[in-house]
Amino acid sequence: MELKDKKIILASGSPRRKEILEGMDLCFETDTRNSFKEEFGPDIPHEEIPALMSRGKSHGFHRELGENEILVTADTMVLCRGQVLGKPKDREDAIRMLKLISGHLHRVITAVTIRDREHETTFSDTSYVHFRELENSEIEYYVDRYRPYDKAGAYAIQEWIGYTGIIKIDGSYYNIMGLPAHRLYEELMKFI
Repeated sequence: MELKDKKIILASGSPRRKEILEGMDLCFETDTRNSFKEEFGPDIPHEEIPALMSRGKSHGFHRELGENEILVTADTMVLCRGQVLGKPKDREDAIRMLKLISGHLHRVITAVTIRDREHETTFSDTSYVHFRELENSEIEYYVDRYRPYDKAGAYAIQEWIGYTGIIKIDGSYYNIMGLPAHRLYEELMKFI
């Protein structure tokens, strides 16, 4: 879908975010060059971290935006039992995260920043996901087979563990994938 004379730039290397934008029939290009370091202090409320990261990625973009360009950045975080679960560092960290969410409800918060040369907006969407109790062998199978090291919370809803482990979702499925498509569409329409 064309957004008048606007050119959308997705500043994310996530194949899932790219897939979502393609599914929305948006014409866009991907550019991941960025100087932003994903760091935050211990005093930042957990719910505010994705928005802080999304805005940081937007302003860390490697160049000034052109007159008709719209930049889209996003950050997804999993919150479970008071802990922030980002991308796992290694196999052991992924197993630890999946054991933490096993049998428990967790929140997936994705923040999106949309910016052009004159305007900027950041919004967040929250989905709630409940996993059944997972066996250790299931967790190890998933981690070893799917290697979820680039995924917040060490899982992807659209992979084996989502099919077999998730028993309930409250909120947007696409938000859990990494981009709340319905909200992004609404905000882009307002933005232009």
